[in-house]
Amino acid sequence: MGEHDVTAVALVCTLKQSPDRSSSELMAEQVLAELASHDVAGTVVRVVDFDIRPGISDDEGDGDQWPRIRDKVAGADIVLISTPTWLGHMSSVAQRVLERLDAEVSKTDDRDRPAMFDKVGIAAIVGNEDGAHKIAADLFQALDDIGFTIPAQGCTYWNDQAMGGTDYQDLEKTPDAVAGTTATLARNAAHLARLLRTDGYG
Repeated sequence: MGEHDVTAVALVCTLKQSPDRSSSELMAEQVLAELASHDVAGTVVRVVDFDIRPGISDDEGDGDQWPRIRDKVAGADIVLISTPTWLGHMSSVAQRVLERLDAEVSKTDDRDRPAMFDKVGIAAIVGNEDGAHKIAADLFQALDDIGFTIPAQGCTYWNDQAMGGTDYQDLEKTPDAVAGTTATLARNAAHLARLLRTDGYG
């Protein structure tokens, strides 16, 4: 396969609208940069900039802009959900993304398989409190239910020290452990995505 044969979309689930700076978006951009080193072309979608209605269908009508994001998800091989940690949980925006993706469980492709089969799901999590492992577990179970495949070590995250107040975006440099984890995540996700494109589920 040629350059950029695999594509990725990062759904950034910060609560901050553009153009405010976002640690979740920074980490998503770092993941996409690592994916680019494996010839994966990526785009960022800051979900809160769209009018995403509550619901579990692919289009809730009345100006719902989820279908625009859904089209990007449907067209990508790798889907990253990047979320901040609030009160030990993923953001409400990330939860809404999962609720809207629930509509895909009942959709099938031209081979009568769930629509999200052969797509890779990965996660990035930032926060000033503990909760990254719990959030990853919740995200991965939901993505698995929807039909995504999770690669080995498919999450990267950063937590400040207990009761700290530093934002990830304000660090002088990316911690080596986070950079290494992000690199592994990207390498494994790109590898798995190409395997699934070549020989997907039956």
